[in-house]
Amino acid sequence: MSEYRPGVCNIGCDERRKRRLLGVSSVLAAAGYALFVLVSGRPETALVATLPLWFCGFVGLFQHRLSFCVAFGMMARYDLEESGGDTGTISEAEAVRRDRRRAAEVVGYAALAAVVTTGAVYSVGFVA
Repeated sequence: MSEYRPGVCNIGCDERRKRRLLGVSSVLAAAGYALFVLVSGRPETALVATLPLWFCGFVGLFQHRLSFCVAFGMMARYDLEESGGDTGTISEAEAVRRDRRRAAEVVGYAALAAVVTTGAVYSVGFVA
């Protein structure tokens, strides 16, 4: 059974599975689009359009890996129902602060990973 831990765990198995699906789908879409651009001879600047897809993919994968939902963290909520826990809102100020800080960290890491990945893909397109 999972239990809510401020800044550490706010989603259970089913919610994690949803985030993993979103992450994998977005990463595959980004890779597919990048491959299309590279193979079809489109301008390499079109590869910059993969940034939002990489970002969504990394957010989803990080949320899955960390058992922490960014939106729930910002809204001071948790959902561990399918893992034998419960669902609810967080009223303790320190817990809300820790959740929001963790949510910002996840978004920051995902943004950094997306920028680096987009840059790497763009470099491949520029060289190819």
